[in-house]
Amino acid sequence: MGIKRLHCKRGSFISHFPGIQVSTQEEQWGKGCAMIETTENVHALEWWLSREWLETNGLGGYASSTIAHCHTRKYHGLLVANLHSRGGRHVLLSKIEDSVHSEEGRFYLSIHKYPMVYFPSREPELPRVTYPLYPRFTYRTGSDILKKELMLVEGDNTLILRYSLESDKKPYKLTIKPLLAFRGIHALAHENDSLNPHTANTEEGFSIAPYHGMPRLFFRCNKPVLLLGDSDWYRNFEYSAEKERGYEYQEDLFMPGTIECALEAGEELLLSVSLDEKQDIEKLWEREVQRRRRRFYETKGESSKRRGSFAQTLSNSAHAFIIRNAHNTPSVIAGYHWFYVWGRDTLISLPGLTIYRGRKKEALEILKHIGTLRENGLIPNFVAEEGNARAYNSVDASLWYFWCVQELLKHTGDIKLIARHFLPVMRDIAECYVRGIPGVVVHHENGLICAGDASTQLTWMDASVKGVPVTPRSGCPVEINALWFNALSFLKELSGEINLNVQFDLDEQIEKTKKSFNVLLWSDRTQCLADLWIPWMDSRDESVRPNQVFAVSLPYSPIDLERARLVMKKVTDELLTPFGLRTLSPRDPRYQSVCDGPAESRDAAYHQGTVWPWLLGHYGEGMLKTSEHRDATKHELMKIIFSMEAHLNDAGIGHISEIFDGEYPHRPRGCIAQAWSSAELLRLCALMEI
Repeated sequence: MGIKRLHCKRGSFISHFPGIQVSTQEEQWGKGCAMIETTENVHALEWWLSREWLETNGLGGYASSTIAHCHTRKYHGLLVANLHSRGGRHVLLSKIEDSVHSEEGRFYLSIHKYPMVYFPSREPELPRVTYPLYPRFTYRTGSDILKKELMLVEGDNTLILRYSLESDKKPYKLTIKPLLAFRGIHALAHENDSLNPHTANTEEGFSIAPYHGMPRLFFRCNKPVLLLGDSDWYRNFEYSAEKERGYEYQEDLFMPGTIECALEAGEELLLSVSLDEKQDIEKLWEREVQRRRRRFYETKGESSKRRGSFAQTLSNSAHAFIIRNAHNTPSVIAGYHWFYVWGRDTLISLPGLTIYRGRKKEALEILKHIGTLRENGLIPNFVAEEGNARAYNSVDASLWYFWCVQELLKHTGDIKLIARHFLPVMRDIAECYVRGIPGVVVHHENGLICAGDASTQLTWMDASVKGVPVTPRSGCPVEINALWFNALSFLKELSGEINLNVQFDLDEQIEKTKKSFNVLLWSDRTQCLADLWIPWMDSRDESVRPNQVFAVSLPYSPIDLERARLVMKKVTDELLTPFGLRTLSPRDPRYQSVCDGPAESRDAAYHQGTVWPWLLGHYGEGMLKTSEHRDATKHELMKIIFSMEAHLNDAGIGHISEIFDGEYPHRPRGCIAQAWSSAELLRLCALMEI
């Protein structure tokens, strides 16, 4: 059985498979579908297992699995709470085994993978999956229809599941077996004697606190149920994605008891799983539904003028990444399932996630907060969930701060706002860079930033294998110095209206940087920008990489239009794919076309050919800035938009993946939902005014 290629109008994003429908909008809000293309021998279950849904709660927690309700990752879970006191996300409720029983037999609504076998062993049926305001799974058993819906409550560590039945027969018996993990997202649980299996009865359910120092979990229903105390360990669940990635992939989960109830036609069972003891489940469900409807129409309004349903879906995706941290400060989660708050990712994502969505207040809060975290002019690359642990190992995060402020000024025109909140931060960053920071120095002779050594990875191409950088970039990287020139030029722009009072000669610094950039980083041999100038060797690394696009896309460019067009031609000819830019030209002998396998294999390919969709924002901006035929350029960029539109159903439903393989079919890899991927595509849509 294979996936059929469908030709249909664009509107909402619906992928059709024999017997399956995946939709990101309610039917009444628009019909249509993206095209899906694959081989005809793909097994149905494999297709289901390759599509994942994601729910988030605005606190950094999430719920996620495959549309088959069969976990393929250790990161999957139905209640994954961001426990600040314990340093990050923990899988509390991993999954449930839910089934209904009638005269025709037992019908399972979830699947487990054990060694050599799936349970249930027969091929499951999953007729329809819709993803409007929240995931909804509709099963057909004969002439009866059973719906299973779920969502997380915004600002709360609470999962609610809703089961409903449409039937003219006798009631079904619904059986729910919760399976607990209670461990960090990077770990796996195994049967042990430390677990406390005792459950405590509550007014509408039960609670359990399986481990000392971990929170108590409350199960609550909206109707009488029977709780059977048949607790046990379920052993050897297998996660295929972890096996492929070279990690431990088997886990044991604890089942504290079985919930049973009768489900009659027209009835609903609501089950909440929460860290909160007292709740009115029905009111909570309805309140969350109404909140999501308001957000949907608000998001629809954001995109109605220009970009339609594609941008609307991306804007919905953007909600997942902006969270409130332990101090109730807005932050940006870099990606799901395993990334936390990263300074570089935050600043690259910020305009698309906030400013281009009309959320300037959030942009202000995030920019003000992250500016306070700097040390010696450096904004941290990594911010720990607990305590004050931060990693100041990024040379470019501070320079992206200038770009965010430029975008804010472009959209607000409020120079007084910039002067009051951000000028002191930018002035401090620039002065620290000129004075010199450990590992980062501005050459007094040529004005270029030189960063790192043979053992460090200070740019975004930071993968290493056994402690050795895969992409050594110590020296003067092209994008770092493009960002530096842009930052200096922006300060110069502000000086016309604000007294800067910087402790160095700004005009001299700009002139030196621009001249050296053109002399030392331009390659006549390749007719594009080198990736790196190495001062101690007086040589260039002329690898053809996408980092050079920033010298064109940023508001202030150090190169002239002729060279900018040559840069964009080179990038288009050798790096462009339908899903982003390759990180290395296929003509380079070091090129890696596939990013899979164990960690070392993936890291070796991560920036050596792997495609990154976040680069499309700056690629598109560079093309629009240098184009002689703007309409034709927009037409070519629209082809990329259409590819990304179809991808919204390929991995993380409604989200853009972190990376793709360098060659066809450009399989999505890495995180199923990456902040800067969605953010930069949103920004590209706005730049194209579509």
